[in-house]
Amino acid sequence: MSVTAADVERATSGLRLAAEVLRRHAGGPIHVEMKDGWSPVTAADREVDVLLRSLLPGPGDGWLSEESEDDGQRVHCRRVWVVDPLDGTRAFVARRPDYSVSIALLIDGEPRLGAIGNPSTGVTVVGGPGLGVQVHGAPTLPWPVVDERLRVMVSRSEWKGGEWAHLDGHCQLLPSGSVAWELALVAAGVADATWTLHPKHEWDVAAGAALVAAAGGELWLPRGGHLRWNRSRPRFLSFAAAGAGHRATAEALLRLGR
Repeated sequence: MSVTAADVERATSGLRLAAEVLRRHAGGPIHVEMKDGWSPVTAADREVDVLLRSLLPGPGDGWLSEESEDDGQRVHCRRVWVVDPLDGTRAFVARRPDYSVSIALLIDGEPRLGAIGNPSTGVTVVGGPGLGVQVHGAPTLPWPVVDERLRVMVSRSEWKGGEWAHLDGHCQLLPSGSVAWELALVAAGVADATWTLHPKHEWDVAAGAALVAAAGGELWLPRGGHLRWNRSRPRFLSFAAAGAGHRATAEALLRLGR
């Protein structure tokens, strides 16, 4: 079983339609509620979730989304769509541009298709193992200098909390509000690595995992363990990714201060 042209078309259309919804919401008042665990959700998150669920799954496909109740039936499916309708809700609410829509298709428990879009810029990154990576638009990042140090995307909250301050001078760090977008930028080659030592759900990282693998990069769990997907509890205790040839340097940086 493999990714079909229709799968790619649905995912690409999903990014475009979701971006239209999010830009419409961004142009007006944004009302925020807090979910269990004290994470924010908006009407935009929910509208995109409904939109993508109506567009993506075919007969027999499973579904896992941050904004849908998980009935557990997906674990019996060979094909599972894994979606974060709005990754970086806090950035969206703060009207920063670093949020994204993340769409993945797992086949037989592996991320085989990833589609991630940044509605603020219109940039999308689509692909997967055996499909290559297609970047539409021109992603750019404000790296302060051009040198040989690793260019690392990190969580804005972790950066603000000083968790990576000990790496100053060892690499270039750039904060972002969306881990999915960070992974897409690594796959696109405008960043070298991204990581977190905090838990992430499969919907945060599945699409980016497909893209990084397609670009020749590597993915691993810094706290140990194996990358297994479509689990009954779809969560990792940590997550890291590096572009081709950068894993050893990234792992060495992660060991500093530990």
